[in-house]
Amino acid sequence: MGKVAVVTGSTSGIGLGIAQALARAGADVMLNGLGDQVEIEKIRASLSAEAGVRVGYHGADLLNAGGAAAIVTDTIERLGRVDILVNNAGIQHVSPIEDFPVEKWDAIIALNLSAAFHATRAAFAPMKAAGWGRIVNVASAHGLVASPFKSAYVAAKHGVLGLTKTVALEGAEHGVTCNAICPGYVWTPLVENQIDATAEARGISRDDVIRNVLLAAQPSKRFADVDELGALTVFLCSEAARSITGAAMPVDGGWTAQ
Repeated sequence: MGKVAVVTGSTSGIGLGIAQALARAGADVMLNGLGDQVEIEKIRASLSAEAGVRVGYHGADLLNAGGAAAIVTDTIERLGRVDILVNNAGIQHVSPIEDFPVEKWDAIIALNLSAAFHATRAAFAPMKAAGWGRIVNVASAHGLVASPFKSAYVAAKHGVLGLTKTVALEGAEHGVTCNAICPGYVWTPLVENQIDATAEARGISRDDVIRNVLLAAQPSKRFADVDELGALTVFLCSEAARSITGAAMPVDGGWTAQ
């Protein structure tokens, strides 16, 4: 591939899977995210050695408006350029809207939507100047449909799709594409912990939680794998996908087909 990629929220879960897929395809990668610094360094060093590419880490706080832009500008300084930007970082909070904490709303909008804007804003001009760029926004099935008690998350993910379409139009004549991936439930350590907690809280089995709670709206009754999202991202960043832009691609086992 020979490209340089920034992947936000990439020290675990979906973001890490995407970063690993891009590195294995031959891209230098700048990781970003939270976690134990020793463990993050192990991830960084292991991926670099395995894939034979440069892998860096930037610990910017994306709740800060300048944090997302700083990742891009620092990557250009350290790795030479940014060809690929994957806006993945996000958080969730579930609450009835009349009780929804204002600070949670502000944080979710800041991280899930505004950080994607700030990173894209910083990367877009260099991509245009180079005549090539790939921006992939990790949205959600909740960017296409809603669920109760998730007002901030649903609003942010719908906003990400609007941002995706706008950036796609602005980049269309400059070799810069922008697409969104819209996962349903994806198997990650976070989801695994959620299964156990829900089973205990409701007094039901893990299988019941998986099939009748988490995957109730997902007709395939299976979780997507992070490898699937990584493979799709690699494809969207390839020359074969140069005419795909402004798309919102569900990876949700049929959830949004209903």
